[in-house]
Amino acid sequence: MKVAIPVLQDLDMDSPISEHFGHAPYFAFVEVANGKVSAIEIIQNPYMEHSPRTIPQFISEKGTNVLIVRGIGRRALEHFSRLGIQVIRGASGTVKEILEAFTAGKLSDTPYQVKEKFHEQ
Repeated sequence: MKVAIPVLQDLDMDSPISEHFGHAPYFAFVEVANGKVSAIEIIQNPYMEHSPRTIPQFISEKGTNVLIVRGIGRRALEHFSRLGIQVIRGASGTVKEILEAFTAGKLSDTPYQVKEKFHEQ
């Protein structure tokens, strides 16, 4: 399974999650097998100035099954749903902390209101 997490810095497993997925400077793509991390890749967000569907398509093309975010807009949720990617909202912490909660089954989808307003939702 491949999990994507939008992050603020390229600090491997210590990368903190970004407030809003579409404006994250980086994405962590993590391979998880049998409840363990088998690989992690941090990629700079090539679509900081993006149009609708651009980032969902990018994340889908990376083979992502699950996207774990802090905040995300309604339209983006709809795009991920159409692409068959599960979205878990309301996460906080570092990649390591988030994945520990996810693999332990302790991470649930929680609506989260983004503090910064980048655009109308």
